[in-house]
Amino acid sequence: MSIAPFRIAVVIPCYKVGERALEVIAGIGPECWRIYAVDDACPTKSGRLIAEHCTDPRVRVLYHPQNLGVGGAVMTGYRQALEDGAQIVVKLDGDGQLDPALLPLFCAPLIDGTADYAKGNRFYDPDGLHGMPAVRLLGNAALSFFSKLSTGYWDLFDPTNGYTAIRAEVLSKLPLDKISQRYFFESDMLFRLNTLRAVVVDIPMAARYGDEVSNLRIGAVIGEFLGKHLRNFAKRVVYNYFLRDMSLASLELLSGIGLLGFGTAFGVYRWHESAEAGLATPAGTVMLAALPVMLGLQFLLAFFGYDIATVPRRPRTARLREAEPPAPG
Repeated sequence: MSIAPFRIAVVIPCYKVGERALEVIAGIGPECWRIYAVDDACPTKSGRLIAEHCTDPRVRVLYHPQNLGVGGAVMTGYRQALEDGAQIVVKLDGDGQLDPALLPLFCAPLIDGTADYAKGNRFYDPDGLHGMPAVRLLGNAALSFFSKLSTGYWDLFDPTNGYTAIRAEVLSKLPLDKISQRYFFESDMLFRLNTLRAVVVDIPMAARYGDEVSNLRIGAVIGEFLGKHLRNFAKRVVYNYFLRDMSLASLELLSGIGLLGFGTAFGVYRWHESAEAGLATPAGTVMLAALPVMLGLQFLLAFFGYDIATVPRRPRTARLREAEPPAPG
């Protein structure tokens, strides 16, 4: 499928990337319409380096007066791409870990109407993981599980992958000022996309690691990410299952939490009471505590089964086109 008629923009956040950003720009093919290099108050002046040494007429360098983080840099590029009339916006990192030659693969599902947002997945082919450091491998696996929980996209993996592409129609509906400005922004994007019921697909890709130094430390952020994932999960459940709509799954969730909480609290209280008295807990009391716990777990499993089954499958861009009035005769 040809992608030439589409105005495809590429956003590259630049912070301590130096000449590697020039190599990334040089690798972007002619299918790209415009390139935005966002200097996020880089102390090594990456933006100035690009402006002075890059002769590609598609490149525009945007500058931040103060550092906002990688997410803030991407949002700046997104806003400028929307203002300039881009139809698809791709995000690439400036450190060279992401292959610009894969850009058509990321744009294809957006162009053919099967997805609203595409992201990379470095875990799809196990043979391609040999170059990934072990700490990153384990950290990404843990973050992927929590991301499934908070975003509702149970069929996706590798949430911190920085290679993404999004349709402008969907991007324009996102609250860009509310999306996390630091490293959590990719996961936060997925959470926001789920509230729009946008279709997201994984694009298999190989991990590339050279001599670049990543600014992301998985061990340092995993606690922060966990808290934010739990927050987004609570917000998503309240919005999708109690404000936007109520269903049998809503009742299953409430029943599961209530029964599990009652059974656990009652069991702990009676166990402590029996221990203080030096007596064995009666079998009937044990069952009275265990039964609500088992029923609560069953209700919660039923809720998550429903949640997994309702991952968005119909692209938002297709729904928007159907809602448009027909062109005058």
